Amino acid sequence: MIKDNQKYFNRLHVVLDAFMIAASYLLAWWLMFESKFADQSAGRLGMGFYFSALYFLVPGYLVLYYWFRLYTPKRVQRTEDEILNVFRANVVGYILVLAVLFLANSFVDEMQHFSRKMLSIFAVVNTCSTLLLRAVIRRILHLFRKTGYNLKHILLVGYSRAAEAYIDRIMANPQWGYMVRGILDDNVPRGAVYKGVKVLGCIDNLLYILPENKLDEIAVTLSLQDYDRLEEIVDLCEKSGVHTKFIPDYNSLIPGKPYTEDLSGLPVINIRYVPLSNTVNAVVKRMMDIAGSFCGLVVLSPVLLTVAILVKATSKGPVIFSQERVGQHNRVFKMYKFRTMRVQEETEEKKGWTTRNDPRVTRVGRFLRRTSMDELPQLFNILIGNMSLVGPRPERPQYVEKFKEEIPRYMIKHQVRPGLTGWAQINGYRGDTSIRKRIEYDIFYIENWSLGFDVRILFLTLFKGFINENAY
Repeated sequence: MIKDNQKYFNRLHVVLDAFMIAASYLLAWWLMFESKFADQSAGRLGMGFYFSALYFLVPGYLVLYYWFRLYTPKRVQRTEDEILNVFRANVVGYILVLAVLFLANSFVDEMQHFSRKMLSIFAVVNTCSTLLLRAVIRRILHLFRKTGYNLKHILLVGYSRAAEAYIDRIMANPQWGYMVRGILDDNVPRGAVYKGVKVLGCIDNLLYILPENKLDEIAVTLSLQDYDRLEEIVDLCEKSGVHTKFIPDYNSLIPGKPYTEDLSGLPVINIRYVPLSNTVNAVVKRMMDIAGSFCGLVVLSPVLLTVAILVKATSKGPVIFSQERVGQHNRVFKMYKFRTMRVQEETEEKKGWTTRNDPRVTRVGRFLRRTSMDELPQLFNILIGNMSLVGPRPERPQYVEKFKEEIPRYMIKHQVRPGLTGWAQINGYRGDTSIRKRIEYDIFYIENWSLGFDVRILFLTLFKGFINENAY
C-alpha cells in the first residue's frame, strides 16, 4: 500500500538530495582547486574551512527544496514544473549564500577570500545534478508503475462526467500508477462498465468497503443532482482515515484554472482566472503596449507613408478605413486599417466577410491583406488604448451578437483588450477559419497570460504571423 511506504520514499528522496548537494559542492571545490583546469597560482583557504560550509549549505538547500515544493508527490506533477522549481531553488540558494558571505565579511576575515567563482561552479553543477537525479527517480517510478508496482488504489463515489473524465486521464497515463477499483452509484445499475471500470453497487456500500482498509484514496465524483449527499460521504470517508478528494462535475462551467478567495472565512470559487484582472499585470502590459506602438510607428513610418501613397494613387477614396469593433468590456470603438476595398455603401459593406476573389478588393488591397500590412494603422488604436499589441482579434458588433448565442464562452474574449496579433492568429486561425477554434485559443491566452507569453507571440508573429493564407 502506498500509504505504508510513502514516508520511506520521501525520506530516501531527502537523503539522495542531501548526498547530491554535498557531492556537487565537493566536485565544484575539486574543479576550482585540484583539477588540471584549476588556477594553481590563486590563493585559497584551507580544505577544512571550505568543507565546514557543508554543515550549513546542505540543510539550507533542503529547506529551499521543500519551500519550492520539490517534495510534493511526483505522480501527476508536470516535469516542466519540477524543472522550473529546481532552477528557482538553486538561484535563490546561490543569491542567499552570496548575501551571507557579504554580511559575514565584517566578522570573519577568511570570508573575504572565500571563492565566489567556486560557488558559481557549485550552483551550475548542483542544478544539473539535481535535475539528473530527479529525472532518474521519475523514470524508475514510471517503470515500476507500468509493471504493476507502487500503484495507488482508488474508489470512485458517483458516476458522472467527472468520473468518466478522471478515468480517461488515468487510462491515458499509466505512468501515474493509479488503479481504479470501481465505482459506487445509486442511479447506475451494478455491473455497468466504463473502459473496464465496473459499477460495484450503491453508495451505501462504503460502510462495508472502508473498514477493509484496502484503498489509498476515495475520489468523490458525484453528479450535480446528488450533491446533497456530499457532506455525508466526505464525513464517512474521513472518519475511516482514507485520503479523500473531490472532483466536481461542472467542468463545463468552471475551467481548468479556477481560483478561490477567502471572504471572511467563506471560500469563494471564481469561475475563471484572468491574470490581467490584476492591476500590476494590467499596468505592465499597458506600458509594453505604449512603448511598442510608439516605437512601431516611428520605425515603420516610411512603410506607412509608402502604403498610404499606393492606396491613394490606385483607387478613389480615403487612405484609412475605420470600422466599428467590439473591444474590452463590450465597448464599441473605431478600428483603423488601410483601405483595401473600393468605397461601398454602408449597407453593402455590412453584408459579410470578404471571400476568395472578392471583387470589392483592390489589387493593392489584396497584397496588403495577404501580408497583413493593412493592419498597421492599428498601432494608433494601441497607442490610445483601444487595443493591445497581443490579444484576441476584435469582431464587428453584428457578428458579436450572432456568435455569443451560437458559441459557448464567446464573450470571455472581451474581458481583455483586443490585439493586433494573438495566439489564435499565429496558430493559423485568421480570416475565414473556425470561430470555435479561434475562441479556444483566445481563452487559453486569456487564462495563461504572462509578459513572456506576449513576447513569445510577438516573436512568432515576426516569422509566421504576417502572411495570411486565409485573407482574401
